[in-house]
Amino acid sequence: MKTSELRAKDSAGLVKEVSELLKAHFGLRMQKATQQLTNHSQLGKTRRDIARAKTIQAEAKRAATSPAKPAAAAKKPTAAKKTGAKK
Repeated sequence: MKTSELRAKDSAGLVKEVSELLKAHFGLRMQKATQQLTNHSQLGKTRRDIARAKTIQAEAKRAATSPAKPAAAAKKPTAAKKTGAKK
């Protein structure tokens, strides 16, 4: 599933999508264990889809709980690190 499709869903839709993907991934793992899985690339695809959906869930949760910060205020200057290079 594309990220644009996931971003269009509300939080309940994302929860439902993640649970469906987890069930599908479980089914694929069982097929693999019983030597019935023919397309092994489906395991990786569903795993990445789950991660993609959970990431969008976390982004939506983070955006809802914290106010947006301006980009200039978010960056803090860092001091240059001194490396103790031996000669």
